[in-house]
Amino acid sequence: MTALGAVFRPQLPPERLRDVASAADDAGLDELWLWEDCFLEGGIATTAAALAWTRRLRVGIGILPVPLRNVALTSMEAAALDRMFPGRVTVAVGHGLQSWMEQVGARVESPLTLLREYLAATRALLRGERVSVDGRYVKLDDVALDWPPSAPPAVFSGGIGPRTLRLTGEAADGTIVVAGIPPERIREARRLVDEGRAEAGRSGPHPIVAYFHAATGPGASARIDAELERENHTSPKAEISVAGDAQAFAEAVQRLTEAGADSVIFQPTADEPDLEGFVRFIAEEVRPLVK
Repeated sequence: MTALGAVFRPQLPPERLRDVASAADDAGLDELWLWEDCFLEGGIATTAAALAWTRRLRVGIGILPVPLRNVALTSMEAAALDRMFPGRVTVAVGHGLQSWMEQVGARVESPLTLLREYLAATRALLRGERVSVDGRYVKLDDVALDWPPSAPPAVFSGGIGPRTLRLTGEAADGTIVVAGIPPERIREARRLVDEGRAEAGRSGPHPIVAYFHAATGPGASARIDAELERENHTSPKAEISVAGDAQAFAEAVQRLTEAGADSVIFQPTADEPDLEGFVRFIAEEVRPLVK
């Protein structure tokens, strides 16, 4: 079944998270996704709090920028979250916005090399392995987690460009596709991911999580127009966003799943006036309409 979720955008103050996470949990929303955007909110701290405040809600971190975080630290944090909240957290890593990485002195010459090394080391550590590696960027000397998860959790990665999407298929357990991507590009992303998996000899499921611009209620269409203009999107509005009622949202889910998405995560506008109402709307009104 297609998973439905929403984004708690870090443009909101962190003290708002408790009410939104609680509303999502009470309403039965499948997933709530958080971002580690510079210089707003840390992904691990907010995820741990959201998990502690809820009972069944699955929380995703999409994404942790790998230049910012030592691979051992990320693995320790992911293992601790998984052990405390089994089956309820999804950790995703990615390049991070290169201008932000430069601001903090963490930009690397080859983001693809770093991400490949990082994914391999993280997944090995979370499998409970003892890891020694002397890569271009990732260097570990006889490192093993003292408290690895009882079963290794999936490690997702974000991707936009063709080479990164092939890499997520090769080295990650799932892929996140950013909002603003029309269905035909999600279909292309699925093809590229599958190419990477085939080249690496991997089989089995590889979920694709698709963020999607969305608004409902009074002024929804105008808010979406303003959001797409701020982000300089050029694709037709109807292909990369939804503004309307539950039926319109359900139809958007169908288009995205037919293109290859396994999870559809609705991304509210930065000025969404009622995020608690937004997550309840997806869980209580959209979910029953999705096959």
